[in-house]
Amino acid sequence: MGRMNAPFADSAVEAARAAVGLPAGARVIAAMSGGVDSTVTAALLARAGYDVVGVTLQLYDHGAAIQKKGACCAGQDIHDARSAAEVIGIPHYVLDYESRFKQQVIEDFADAYLRGETPVPCIRCNQTVKFRDLLDVARDLGAEAMATGHYVRRELGAAGPELRRAADPARDQSYFLFATTAEQLDYLRFPLGGLPKPEVRRVAAELGLAIADKPDSQDICFVPEGRYTTVIDRLRPQGAEPGEIVHLDGRVLGRHEGVTRYTIGQRRGLNVAVGDPLFVVRIDADGRRVIVGPREALRTSAVRLKEINWLDAAPPADRPVLARVRSTAEPTVATMTGELVTFAEPEYGVSPGQACVLYAPEAPDRVLGGGFIEATVGAAI
Repeated sequence: MGRMNAPFADSAVEAARAAVGLPAGARVIAAMSGGVDSTVTAALLARAGYDVVGVTLQLYDHGAAIQKKGACCAGQDIHDARSAAEVIGIPHYVLDYESRFKQQVIEDFADAYLRGETPVPCIRCNQTVKFRDLLDVARDLGAEAMATGHYVRRELGAAGPELRRAADPARDQSYFLFATTAEQLDYLRFPLGGLPKPEVRRVAAELGLAIADKPDSQDICFVPEGRYTTVIDRLRPQGAEPGEIVHLDGRVLGRHEGVTRYTIGQRRGLNVAVGDPLFVVRIDADGRRVIVGPREALRTSAVRLKEINWLDAAPPADRPVLARVRSTAEPTVATMTGELVTFAEPEYGVSPGQACVLYAPEAPDRVLGGGFIEATVGAAI
């Protein structure tokens, strides 16, 4: 596998060996989605001398999946993972997780939109199917660790393993992994966390892997062509029931074709006008009303969290934090008191259902924990 002269690969192998931190010969499960990142992870572990077993999850029907290109865990991706394992020279298994994925991720996704929330299904998938169920399988297979292609770093601190942002900020996926527990982090490894994506592709090419030029997945894997309403309409048709679009001042401005078509902060596609720009500021799912108003009504001074996962020591009262309310935003100064995170400067367009991920001000790349946003404070009521 690969050419003899492979400087990028050789350097990446050493980085992978350091990230795993186990003696050569130790069994490591490599979660293989069929994409570049997870394939390179498996290849680097094999090169580093580990007893690597590749595992791929079938998360939904092959027939439907094959029709959708560019999505993780689709039919073509399973084929790519199997082919890559043969090239790397490692055993490979495909596990049918279709039913549990539907229950734990897709159904949760549809229900969240029905409640007027904005869910983050990739977090749920990592939290349940991948980092809970798959870890159990890895232990059953006698592995000492499980490695994934996520762009985050795991570093040993004074109190044990810490979760840190990737070295390449453009690829950092720590927002999507805040729900990883301390016990799971003790078992997980992330060999690509210190590498930029272009170097990962160069490593794939040097190792002769056919997926070196495979495009990255852009969409939610179970959402065809990015149209999430297609999934919701099939699972929760009541979400498409019509209702009123109402201004904050009480005026009825128009009608809509279902609350699941709207998200907090949305401006386009409202098809109503009052002269000034309007935004969705609240969704009354029970009353089937979409509440709109000016951008100022989106100001959020604080959020209340649920399902909090804390990787640091127990949070004291008034703990200074850096808070990140969306994956594309940089963390901002805030304070955590119990379940409440108060921002030093208001955030805009924050929606229940999103995640609020917290980092340490004294070490801004270290994940302290986070939670799902249950309610906002300071938004329109």
